[in-house]
Amino acid sequence: MNRFMQRAIALSIENIRAGRGGPFACVIVRDGRVIAEGVNCVTSTNDPTAHAEVVAIREACRKMCAWQLAGCDIYTSCEPCPMCLGAIYWARPSRLFFANTAQDAAAIGFDDHFIYEQLGLEHNMRSIPTAQLMREEALEAFSLWNSMASKVEY
Repeated sequence: MNRFMQRAIALSIENIRAGRGGPFACVIVRDGRVIAEGVNCVTSTNDPTAHAEVVAIREACRKMCAWQLAGCDIYTSCEPCPMCLGAIYWARPSRLFFANTAQDAAAIGFDDHFIYEQLGLEHNMRSIPTAQLMREEALEAFSLWNSMASKVEY
């Protein structure tokens, strides 16, 4: 286990030295071997979703030709942010390991506590104005999905 976390930490350091993005990296392991790696490349790709965990999950799923990471372990250099944690839960790996804490990240300017606070607020109280539109029309897609016999549930 330690060698996979060591790899994630080394990748996070390499990412800083290469100037590609933030100090975060992720390694996904299955059956004792690395199947995917990812580093934070938000600023180098102008993609706010290009966090290390999301990059690694996308690569692992592509390689496995699957949308779930059954039997996989995720090693990440820092406790995942809310977005990454959501992606991890959707991917359903077996286990998650992290090195730095969210507090460690906050101490260097990567503070995601405000997102957790926003999630608990009513829509009209959030810092990004949020409003629901056209629910009745949108429910048609849900109805179609619910009645589809060939759907792949996840």
